Amino acid sequence: MIRLLGFLMLTFAGLAATPAAADFRLCNNTTNRVSISLAYTDGDAWVSEGWWNLKPSNCETLLRGPLAAEFYYVYAMDEKGGEWKGKAFMCTRDREFKIDGRENCYVRGFDRTGFFEVDTGKDARSWTVQLTDPGQTR
Repeated sequence: MIRLLGFLMLTFAGLAATPAAADFRLCNNTTNRVSISLAYTDGDAWVSEGWWNLKPSNCETLLRGPLAAEFYYVYAMDEKGGEWKGKAFMCTRDREFKIDGRENCYVRGFDRTGFFEVDTGKDARSWTVQLTDPGQTR
């Protein structure tokens, strides 16, 4: 049974843009392995993709290069069933995926999953999302 870990603190931290480090990253600062899915738009079409599996205290670059959008969407679940989710619904599946579009997920044979929104700001070139356990400050 999936339980919502609503008490988990989620911290977003924009990193200073440097020419060599313009990426969208996620860091797992929890005590559990976390699986991550990411969704974004290029202005015309939606794409969702996953899964990245991060061990505790590790970071992963999910998208390389300067950010192309202001908003990105993330869904994460830890190995004990805790979730970081939201109200922006995207298509996903249980195994590795890259899915075009966010409509008619079930009809197309996919799951429909709620992602949380990450607002990187209009001028950010890079961004890092920090997933943390309750009571942890980073």
